[in-house]
Amino acid sequence: MTAKFPAKRLTLLALPLAAAAGFATLAQADDWTPSRSIEFIAPANPGGGWDTLVRTTSRVLQEEGLADQNFAAINVPGGGGAVAWAQIARDSGNPHKLFATSPPIILVPLAGTSRHDHTDFTPIARLITDYSIVLVRDDSPYSDLNELFAAIEERPNLSIGGGSAPGSMDHISVAGLASAAGLNASEVNYVPFSGGGEAMTSLMGGHVEAVITGAGEASGQLGEGSQVRALGVSAPERMGGVLADVPTYQEQGIDYTFDIWRGVMGAPDMPEEAVAYYEDLFAQMLETDGWEQARDQLGWIDAYQNSEEFGTFLDEQQEQFREVLNDLGLLGQ
Repeated sequence: MTAKFPAKRLTLLALPLAAAAGFATLAQADDWTPSRSIEFIAPANPGGGWDTLVRTTSRVLQEEGLADQNFAAINVPGGGGAVAWAQIARDSGNPHKLFATSPPIILVPLAGTSRHDHTDFTPIARLITDYSIVLVRDDSPYSDLNELFAAIEERPNLSIGGGSAPGSMDHISVAGLASAAGLNASEVNYVPFSGGGEAMTSLMGGHVEAVITGAGEASGQLGEGSQVRALGVSAPERMGGVLADVPTYQEQGIDYTFDIWRGVMGAPDMPEEAVAYYEDLFAQMLETDGWEQARDQLGWIDAYQNSEEFGTFLDEQQEQFREVLNDLGLLGQ
């Protein structure tokens, strides 16, 4: 099929993996250590990509004995992340507050639904890359993506749910996919939920026809005895584990991929010595056996960047997404 979308390959992993360089140039963080528990915020309900990243990293840090203080996972849902960002923005300089981040930190402000964007916070580190996956109930009549989009073309009211706000990550991902499949992306009936868990609940209740979410968070829903089926994944090639049998979009004749980066940011104006501490901590975590096991189980790919590299990457993402949202008519005023 010929893609109508401005970019057949919307690649969010725009920079080469910087792990080797990042590990070799890590700042020394001997000048500061946390004096109390760290609030580690997932800006959404439980069950989504942010929540999975927060709870997985917190668990690995504890099990590997890397941090002296506890990382307390906290969910602050609402507004596709905007509610949490507003709270964190008021806590300038706090070195004990972190939050999970991904493309919505760019997309939601560009869509005009948050007055805070990535420049209001402190980049800590990019950690991994994930992919989008389209799920239907096990009793769904659709066996592949082409059947799903053919039905949507005939019945535009059929809905696809996602765990992020309109104009945000899941919406952009499915809009690009629909366009590459030959549909008018702006007419896709996207239904937003406050996290992947809520979107899955709606799917199981029959309130949406399909759900688009992160492949990592969906891996726990798939496998033997699952009540959902995966129609396709946005990776350039098949993934491993329980996702090994899921065909890529490209295998189904839809020339489109979508990479989801995930990382960690901190409160505004975090002291440099605290940033250096967290950079070093997360870099060490990525080298542990516990992390390797969790990462492979979730289908993630290591994509480490330190604070400076991550900040530059976020600026570049903002420019790329501004063009994408403008082409879709979703750019806020």
